[in-house]
Amino acid sequence: MDQAKQPGFSRCNNATLRRAARSLGRFYDDALAPTGLKSTQFGLLFQIHISSEPAMGTIAEALIMDLSALGHTLKPLIRDGYVETFADKDDRRVKRVRLTPRGEAKLDEAIRLWGVAQQQFEDKVGAEQAAKLRAALDAVADLDLEMPAAAPSN
Repeated sequence: MDQAKQPGFSRCNNATLRRAARSLGRFYDDALAPTGLKSTQFGLLFQIHISSEPAMGTIAEALIMDLSALGHTLKPLIRDGYVETFADKDDRRVKRVRLTPRGEAKLDEAIRLWGVAQQQFEDKVGAEQAAKLRAALDAVADLDLEMPAAAPSN
């Protein structure tokens, strides 16, 4: 029996979620491949698009990323001319992000392919089940899951 299918393995929430995320990530990456974007880049472009020139900290918080990971993901998008950063007009310490016209066009191209993938996923698992899955995962993402401080050992 494949270890990943054994009952004890599937009881670990983290392992099961990561396994599903890798599988689904690969599915969407394959769907978006003709655009040259990874699904993480697509999600970032979309978040920037809907947020209207957001601060980098705002994007990082919305996507539950740290700023260094956000910067790493933004670099190729900036290099390829899809995104630009600029200082906030009121507080030059705050860096804001916006899509360029080229980025808007790339996002439009990606949304069409994403829509096909989204429909394929929902056809396979059912629209109602997919909606329940998104709701459950949103609820998990919104939990405060910080570990309590460890008791001092004597």
